[in-house]
Amino acid sequence: MEKSKLIEMIKNNPNAIAYINNPTDEMKLLAIKKNGLALKYIDNPTSQMQESAMDNNARAIEFINNPTEGMMIKAINDGWINLEYIKNPTDKIIKLAINQAGWAIKYVNNPSEELQLLAVRKNYDSIKFIKEPSQRAQEEAVKISYDALRYINTPTHNAEFIAIKNDERAIRLIPDLDKNKILEFLKVNILVIKYVMKEISKNELEQVLKEALSNEDVEEKYVRDYLNSTIDKTSDIMLMDKMMFIYKYGSKKAKKIAVDEKLKLK
Repeated sequence: MEKSKLIEMIKNNPNAIAYINNPTDEMKLLAIKKNGLALKYIDNPTSQMQESAMDNNARAIEFINNPTEGMMIKAINDGWINLEYIKNPTDKIIKLAINQAGWAIKYVNNPSEELQLLAVRKNYDSIKFIKEPSQRAQEEAVKISYDALRYINTPTHNAEFIAIKNDERAIRLIPDLDKNKILEFLKVNILVIKYVMKEISKNELEQVLKEALSNEDVEEKYVRDYLNSTIDKTSDIMLMDKMMFIYKYGSKKAKKIAVDEKLKLK
């Protein structure tokens, strides 16, 4: 076939280069400039051809065996998802992608803890792409949102505690929830009670409250949440004089917070 007809064919369909025997460099460059992904059909492309392919479509890096760092940076700057097409990316390139979106971690094999932390801090739910997230990565993710628990197959005890402490709704995402766990969680967030009222007795709740409120390091939020909880209006389990309970069993700090809260309500 005449050269002019082959060139016209490539103009109409750049992928036609795949069916041309011994195409000229002119034909190759024409195909690549029309569609960068046509690089996949070209054997031993020159650096000019690789650059031209990248200029047209950064995803063409998939078909470059040994891309330069500049090429890799160009691909990632065009979109973090292009990390999927880079062979053996350096930590610098991986970080560049993760800084765009934590989800880029899905294209990293056995990511270091540093990369895990970078990913979950950018997008907490990127933890779903980490097979065995480190304890620190789990903790960072649940600090941002308790919802991260749904993406962790075997959350650490500490990760569960952090999630519960920050948001009582996390109780719904705790696997293997038993009585001991429930009582422990109530000690860090009393508002968990609304999800577990049928699981514990009044005596067990009172014991939890005595232990939590008698602690001199009890957090202000815990005391105020206990005092302002409206659970007692719908259940017998918390039918108690809360101020009297704190006066009787609370630490000095708990009593001080309770008095302050009472004054605020007046």
